[in-house]
Amino acid sequence: MFRIDKNDKKYQALVKKYRPKFDQLINEVCKNNTNCDKEMLNKAFHFGIWAHRDQYRYSGEPYFEHCLNVAEILAGMRLDSTTIVAGLLHDVVEDTGFTLDDLTELFNKDISNLVNGVTKISEISGRKSVSMELRQAETFRKMLLSMAKDIRVIIIKFADRLHNMRTLQHVASRKRMRIATETRDVYAPLAHRFGMAQLKSELEDLSFKFVDHKAYEDLAKRLNERKEERETHIKRIIDPIKEELKKHNIDAEVQGRPKHFYSIYKKMKIRNKPLEEIYDLFAIRIIVDSVEHCYYVLGIIHNLFIPVYERFKDYIAMPKFNGYQSLHTTLVDNTGRMLEVQIRTKEMHRIAEMGIAAHWRYKEGKDPNSKDDFDDKLVWVRQLLEQFDEKETVNARDFLDSLKINLYQDEVFVFTPRGDVIKLPIGATPVDFAFAVHTKVGMHCLGAKVNGKIVHLKSKLSSGDQVEIITSQNQHPCQDWLTFVKTSKARHHIRRYLREVQFTHSVKLGDEILNKYFRKYHIKLNEEKLLELTRKLHFENIENLKAAIGRGEISLEKLFSVLSEEKLEAPKKTLMDRIIRHGKKHSSVQVEGIDNMVVHIGKCCQPVPGDDIIGYITQGKGITIHRTNCPNIQRLIEKRDRAIEVNWTVEKDEQFQVQLALLGEDRKNFLQDITQVISANNTNIIHVDLKLKDRLVVGKLIVQVKNLPHLTRLINGLNKITGMISVERQEGMGNRKK
Repeated sequence: MFRIDKNDKKYQALVKKYRPKFDQLINEVCKNNTNCDKEMLNKAFHFGIWAHRDQYRYSGEPYFEHCLNVAEILAGMRLDSTTIVAGLLHDVVEDTGFTLDDLTELFNKDISNLVNGVTKISEISGRKSVSMELRQAETFRKMLLSMAKDIRVIIIKFADRLHNMRTLQHVASRKRMRIATETRDVYAPLAHRFGMAQLKSELEDLSFKFVDHKAYEDLAKRLNERKEERETHIKRIIDPIKEELKKHNIDAEVQGRPKHFYSIYKKMKIRNKPLEEIYDLFAIRIIVDSVEHCYYVLGIIHNLFIPVYERFKDYIAMPKFNGYQSLHTTLVDNTGRMLEVQIRTKEMHRIAEMGIAAHWRYKEGKDPNSKDDFDDKLVWVRQLLEQFDEKETVNARDFLDSLKINLYQDEVFVFTPRGDVIKLPIGATPVDFAFAVHTKVGMHCLGAKVNGKIVHLKSKLSSGDQVEIITSQNQHPCQDWLTFVKTSKARHHIRRYLREVQFTHSVKLGDEILNKYFRKYHIKLNEEKLLELTRKLHFENIENLKAAIGRGEISLEKLFSVLSEEKLEAPKKTLMDRIIRHGKKHSSVQVEGIDNMVVHIGKCCQPVPGDDIIGYITQGKGITIHRTNCPNIQRLIEKRDRAIEVNWTVEKDEQFQVQLALLGEDRKNFLQDITQVISANNTNIIHVDLKLKDRLVVGKLIVQVKNLPHLTRLINGLNKITGMISVERQEGMGNRKK
């Protein structure tokens, strides 16, 4: 059993230094908790000092100073003994030689789980060198997984980050900027998502102080200069409110609350106005005993001041996504200035300031696994985690993007045809709604009706809208959806589907390449050889091997060298040599000024003259031309350096096939109007496939165009047809014709 050497002089000095402060902490914890474990708290105090006795912060203070401050912040949130102990020990595993097993043995599994939840990822899957982005994504994912099981994990992490930000001036400038930016972009929005307004405001102000110190100091100075004027104005507003409430026998606390620095700074930026023209620098808050009094007080102040009715919000009847409740009204005072007034109960105020910490229910006699009212606050966390299994976490960018999408959103409330309420972020579209109803509905979303009227899938939804989704089994997500969806769930499933489609295409292409070239060299291809290749090249299965070949990630020479030690009879050539074929000059694209190149137009994005294009060297196939914004080329370039500069050199009569997706209302002569527009634009029709589905005409149109302006004129003309909902460029076969 581990023992502390109580005769160690450094340990004794630290105990003496921090004992008075710790005694105050114990009193605070036991005052707020009926089941206070003084023995465990004292044990954690001594163990924490011992574990960190040789460590110091950048400021020169003993490291335990930080641990004790984190515990004090948690005590201020009225958390229990177990959480305070975990706060005292939260860095033991990360920064000392002690392990989680040691904590389990010395304390209990509950505490070791909490400490594990806030411990950063140092190594991922045995990989020695990983990007900062991947490590950050995995750390956040681990924290969210632990938080979904026990909400105290994120509360401890908030306390840790808050104290680190309060002392960030001692950290090196480069590291300071990274920590401050991460706090502003992730931790402050996360605190907001959990309704912790007080914490969110302080984190934002501290981040602002370090990210843009000059702007922070300038704003602080200017606000301080106007402090006396502001306080006089607040008193002029508050006094008549207090007097009127007293006349109506309303017991209320009325306070003037200055808005925090970062909030004011954002208003100046968004409105593009100087500080002198920002009048809502403070808000009046009225705290009463009951919900009935909230509405009664609202009527009183509307009689005192002129209300701006379009700026009234009832968050009591319709709470915010983070549980926030209050009445918000904007008034015009006798000087003509607008000011915001918030009216709430004492319980609403406690929840608004403390958020999920106020909802916490791990108390005496409460089963930690039982479902209660704050479980709803974690729904978005669980939904986010469900989207990314262990295998997908390597895509750090997708995970961080999805996390931030969930953090940076206010909500609209829309209704299903049956009257069920669906919460969506502001700017959400019918596609987001479809995925929120059910993944299958989203995957086959063909069209939408909002308030009984057919709308474009890109349309933004508003609170109160009734939305009906029209589906078709033949409809599937397309790349364009990613440009307008707002929810992480919709984005994730669209990306997954597109990856699966691309994978299937790569497998098919890889299989064709394998069969073609194995026949060329008279090598019999069978499953035994494929399994041998799969094993030697370290792929999970044959499909993954074929997909890699189809994507051009594995060269044919590599395959042959793995199967046989004998060299091929064909002379070894460079990659550029292998794609040059003399006597077959491509007339529409020039490759870096070199003639005689085998060039293919990309089927995935169908570039036409006028599009910005880039070439990609594909082993055994030549060069494939893509639009520069094609997701496939962006993914390929990230993996391998095979991009090559190309230019259009189009002959006069050349035309290019493009596939268009049409969606319109069913009406007489609709097809006739389409053909007339095509004819008027001097365009050839290669293929038309239109079908009727739920009073909508849906289908595809393959046409020949000369260039991008020609295509743009055609699309604009089609969009002007009566009843046409959308005309979009789609994936499909892109063959050049002469």
